Amino acid sequence: MQRIKAAGGVLFRYKDSLAEILLIKRNGFWDLPKGKVENRESIEKAAMREVEEETGVKNIFIRSYLCETYHEYVQKGKAYGKTTYWYLMDANGFDGDTKPQTEEGITETEWTHLKKAFTIAHFDNLKSVIAEASKNLYK
Repeated sequence: MQRIKAAGGVLFRYKDSLAEILLIKRNGFWDLPKGKVENRESIEKAAMREVEEETGVKNIFIRSYLCETYHEYVQKGKAYGKTTYWYLMDANGFDGDTKPQTEEGITETEWTHLKKAFTIAHFDNLKSVIAEASKNLYK
């Protein structure tokens, strides 16, 4: 099984005193922005790069490390084991237009409240990441 190291972020902003996070719709499923860590790239830099590339949101910063998730999958007959390192990221007051990275199968982005995000996130491990982000946002 080939091992993959990935990094991603729960990007948040406050609107009307409520926290919102940015979800992406990738291949028809609501997801969080993430991607592979490149050679000689730190996990933190990869997380920021992937979030910026997949959402078009610039000038973000990492507030804290959240957790890691692991899942296995088969693609084109080959087995993979992916560990993803998740960070809570601040959108730094961003209120502009997002830009989904269509070449990565991302068709939409949506700022949404945590409860809705938890409900519409497709994968169970994402729900645990969102729950961890919620705990960190409301400490």
